[in-house]
Amino acid sequence: MLIGEVARRSGVSARMLRHYESLGLVRPSGRSGSGYREYSAEDIRRIFHVESLRSLGLSLREIGRALDDSGFTPSALVGDLITQTRERIAAETELLTRLRRIDAADPTGWEDVLQVVALLQALGSKNADARQRAALSSGDEVPVPVEALVEAALGETDPNVAGALRWALARSGDEAAALLAEGLDSPVAGVRERAVQSLAEMPGDEAAARLRKALVHPDAVVRGYAALTLGTRGEADAVPTLVEMIVEGRNDTDAADALSVLAGDTARADHIATSLVERLAHATTEAPARRRLTQALAGIPGARTSRALVELSHDQDRAVAVTATYLLQLREA
Repeated sequence: MLIGEVARRSGVSARMLRHYESLGLVRPSGRSGSGYREYSAEDIRRIFHVESLRSLGLSLREIGRALDDSGFTPSALVGDLITQTRERIAAETELLTRLRRIDAADPTGWEDVLQVVALLQALGSKNADARQRAALSSGDEVPVPVEALVEAALGETDPNVAGALRWALARSGDEAAALLAEGLDSPVAGVRERAVQSLAEMPGDEAAARLRKALVHPDAVVRGYAALTLGTRGEADAVPTLVEMIVEGRNDTDAADALSVLAGDTARADHIATSLVERLAHATTEAPARRRLTQALAGIPGARTSRALVELSHDQDRAVAVTATYLLQLREA
C-alpha cells in the first residue's frame, strides 16, 4: 500500500508518516518498481500502535522504546504518565481558577487586570505582611474577588492577617457568607473554626441565617461561636446552646454574658431563668456545672430568677447555696 493510501486509511498525514520514518518508528517494508514507499499490513499495524501510544501522552522517543525494547515494562512509564497528567490538571485548574477570579473582578482595562493579579499573588505570598496588605487594600480601587478572600481566610493561621481578611469579608456582601458556610463542612477543625469566626463578624441577614443553622452543627466550637454571636445580637434561638456551653464549661463566662444581654426582655428573662433552673435540677448535671449555672443566674433579672435563688440558697451543695445566698443579697441591695 502506497503512502497516500496509508495516510487516507489511517488518518495520519503523509508528512507525519515520513517523520515517523526519519525517527525509525515506522519504516515501509518495501518499494514499488517506481521507488515509492510500500507499507505492509504489519507496517500499518505498527502505525496504529504508534498512534495509540501517542494518545496516552507518550513522546515519540518513549513510543520507540516501548515498541522496540522487548524487555520494556510499561508499568513505570504509565505511572509517570499518571503523575504528569495529575500535575498538568492541577496546573490547568489553578490557571482556570485565577482567570475566573480575574473575570469576577470585572476589570475595565489591562491595568485593572494587572492589579487583580498582583493582589491575588500577594494573598498567596509566604510573607504575612504582604498578605495583610492585600487584604486591607481589597476594594480600594479594584476589588479582590470574594472567592479568593474566602479561600485565603479559611486557610490563614496568622492572627493579624486573619483579622484583616475577616474585615475585608465583612465588606464584601452576601456572596461571602454562602462561601464561608461551605467551610463549616470542612473535615479540618481549623477551617471550620475560621469559617464561623468570619461569619460571626459579617453583618446582614444572610450571615445571621448561616449562624442560626450553625447552632445545631456537630462541632461544639462552631456551635459556640454561632451562639455567642447571635446571643449578643439578641437572638433567642441561641439560648439552648448558651445554656449547654455553661453546663459543659466551654466559654461559660462569655455564654453567661450573652444570656444577660438576651435577658433584657422580661419574658425572655423568665424563659432563660427557667432553662437554667431546669438544667440545675437535671439528674445528670454534675456539681461543677450546677455551680456555673447558679452563677449565670446573676445576670438574669426577674421574679423567676429570685424564686430560684431562694430555693438554691438551701441547696445540698454548699457552693451552690453560698453562691445563691450571695446573689440574693446583691439583688436585695
